Amino acid sequence: MVSPHSQLMKVTRRVIERSKPTRAAYLARIEKAQGHFPARGTLSCANLAHGFAGLEGNDKLAIKTIGQPNIGIVSSYNEMLSAHAPYKTFPDIIKAAARENGGVAQFAGGVPAMCDGITQGNAGMELSLFSREVIAMSTAVALTHNMFDAALCLGVCDKIVPGLMIGALQFGHLPTIFVPAGPMTSGLSNDDKAKIRQQFATGGCDRGALLEAEAAAYHGHGTCTFYGTANSNQMLMEVMGMHLPGSAFVHPHTPLRDALTAQAARRVLDLTADRGNYMPIGHVVDEKAVVNGIVALLATGGSTNHTLHLVAIARAAGVIIDWDDFDALSQAVPLLAKVYPNGKADVNHFHAAGGVALLVRNLLEGGLLHDDVNTVAGKGLAHYTQEPKLIDGQLTWVPGAAESHDTKVLRDIKEPFQPDGGLRLVQGKLGRGVIKISAVAHEHRAVKAPAIVFDSQEAVQEAFDNGELKRDFIAVVRFQGARANGMPELHRLTPLLGVLQDQGFHVALVTDGRMSGASGKVPAVIHVSPEAVLQGPLGKVRTGDTIVIDAQAGVLDIEIDEAQWAARPLAECHHQAENEVGFGRELFGVFRASAAPAELGASVFGPLVGETGYDEGSSEHASAKHAARSSKHAAANTAHAQPAHAMHK
Repeated sequence: MVSPHSQLMKVTRRVIERSKPTRAAYLARIEKAQGHFPARGTLSCANLAHGFAGLEGNDKLAIKTIGQPNIGIVSSYNEMLSAHAPYKTFPDIIKAAARENGGVAQFAGGVPAMCDGITQGNAGMELSLFSREVIAMSTAVALTHNMFDAALCLGVCDKIVPGLMIGALQFGHLPTIFVPAGPMTSGLSNDDKAKIRQQFATGGCDRGALLEAEAAAYHGHGTCTFYGTANSNQMLMEVMGMHLPGSAFVHPHTPLRDALTAQAARRVLDLTADRGNYMPIGHVVDEKAVVNGIVALLATGGSTNHTLHLVAIARAAGVIIDWDDFDALSQAVPLLAKVYPNGKADVNHFHAAGGVALLVRNLLEGGLLHDDVNTVAGKGLAHYTQEPKLIDGQLTWVPGAAESHDTKVLRDIKEPFQPDGGLRLVQGKLGRGVIKISAVAHEHRAVKAPAIVFDSQEAVQEAFDNGELKRDFIAVVRFQGARANGMPELHRLTPLLGVLQDQGFHVALVTDGRMSGASGKVPAVIHVSPEAVLQGPLGKVRTGDTIVIDAQAGVLDIEIDEAQWAARPLAECHHQAENEVGFGRELFGVFRASAAPAELGASVFGPLVGETGYDEGSSEHASAKHAARSSKHAAANTAHAQPAHAMHK
């Protein structure tokens, strides 16, 4: 038995202590909710009749007689997302498998699922982050009828899995399994796709060539194959014990995928209250499971979006984490995977190299994951060192790979790609933010350069098109936070800044907005809190100010006289009204007005029961407790900062 790593235990103890009142309140709530089996036995005859009126045949009879457990299916199926299109056939597979295992299943409800890949750079992107909240509420609506003894959640992509998790955790007394659909097969490589995007940005190819390249990359059913938020979601669901082992990266429309879907239905019935193996979602997602999720995210160079989403998921289970936890674990967790944008491989190569099973095996052997956790597969995370196989037509689990089949993609913990993880907390006079460094070359992780201030990504594009950015600079793109415009991803800036970096300029991005889950080679400090619209310090920055970023030392600072900085007025956002109308944005005004700071997950759902000291109206909440330490830390490190040309020699 490997002893847990000291840093893992230190962070876990801190999370447990911090979460005591909120976690206790959550557990008390779900214990109260699980008072009767089957759940629909508490309904009146009129209530129950409404609940089965839409069914036919034996399923209707089974629900009517209240003799069998009932699974509620919550699905994000639609034809707009390649990752969710396969879910069209899943309900029939689930219903048939439920009948085989003495249960029944009903399609409880659908949740919306928008695609950031379609809305990037467009008005609809300003609904993206808050679609997570809509999905959470839609999940609650689906499950609120009290007809169900278990749930299966069908979702894959960016905001969909976090939303489903937040919603399902409100029904923490229900056994719940997440059912993935899998990645699309590999097409045009992500690296080649990125090169063509950069060529288009500089006029090196026309729109027809760009479209052909994009279509060759995104060509069929399944998730996009790069390691962005969608595939980070799938990895997290496995390592947090919410998937059947090894199910994340099996292709859709294959016999193995269908067998895993059927087994999810059988398994969730076995976890219901009447079968002696009761395991509700609220007992799976606890402090140790959340810490395991952070570790796995760091070890794989996962999406920066989870510094928001995982925080919000944890809070839904009464667990409070913050960016200090990510940063502390990042000092101890080695980078074991190189998947685009951190490398050239895609998730199919990762899966073939050994995938999640080998990743979990390595992290357990390094004492960097908690094995003593509840999962939907049983007690212990060691279940997730196994992988599923179809042998003579029967689904079974066998030991996963003991060593990597491709060390360019996935490595042993004794020979990592780098000794620490892929995320850093940076802080100083400009606030607190996060930076993903796993894809950033060492020579680009520290930048000291003049600021160029922008209030929109369109303004950056215009300056690029006009040839105004051919120099060393740090783009400060402000008024992009949740309260300002819904915190859209600024992914369209990636090719532009990448072109300039390739031309030899030292560039970086600082923003209170989000970057794509596919954040790449350009250093980008994101989610800066407090955001500018809430009087955050980014509102004081002026073009020409010297900005200092040092990802290794954790510094985000500005070189300026203290008195001058204190006296400098905050800029006003002159275009906020434009972000409040059109493309449905009117409907999200209440979300923008109530969003919490980024470090609290940018959620609109407010403080937890038992939480103290949370003021949703305070722009300073996320950083006030760290202000003194941040200032001292930044001052100490700024003295060592050098000009951009000196840092990169």
